[in-house]
Amino acid sequence: MKSMNLFVEGMKTERLTFRKYEDADFPFLFSMLTDPETVRFIGDGRVKGVKGATDFLQWIYRTYNVFDGYGLHVLVRKSDGMKVGHAGLVPKFIEGKEELEVGYWIGREYWGRGYATEAAAALLKHGKRERGRLVSLIQCGNTASQRVAEKVGMGKEKCVVLDGKDVWIYTASFKDFKGGVVL
Repeated sequence: MKSMNLFVEGMKTERLTFRKYEDADFPFLFSMLTDPETVRFIGDGRVKGVKGATDFLQWIYRTYNVFDGYGLHVLVRKSDGMKVGHAGLVPKFIEGKEELEVGYWIGREYWGRGYATEAAAALLKHGKRERGRLVSLIQCGNTASQRVAEKVGMGKEKCVVLDGKDVWIYTASFKDFKGGVVL
């Protein structure tokens, strides 16, 4: 993936700040990865133990190192410093094609407050400066994340099988992007 000026670190929305993961964030990440409802539609849908969570954090760090400016970032609520989830622009290869995914997870206790929509809209706005297209990969049963993608102006392109799961590819192409939610 070409290195672009897509630094998400320090990005802010009305209620959130994006920042890179640090080792001290492991308990927060672990809490999300051990909640069956939070991971229900993530990867294989299974909770992770300490090793799996450690491996996941190391994958996040590798993404930072290999793809400068990309990767999942902790979402911190401005009003009180609470970590509510993570989101970012994540390089993916889908059906042999290089894509950039708008990814977002919110901790279950913060669902229904618009944080995923706010983060996804900001990432789309940020990413469209350099890319003609961004995608979101959403498992077919995950209607809440599908609604988020639709609210920010992404449309269903097709259903594919990734890692044994049926996944909708949602896309935003910026040559005809109508803006969705604008922050």
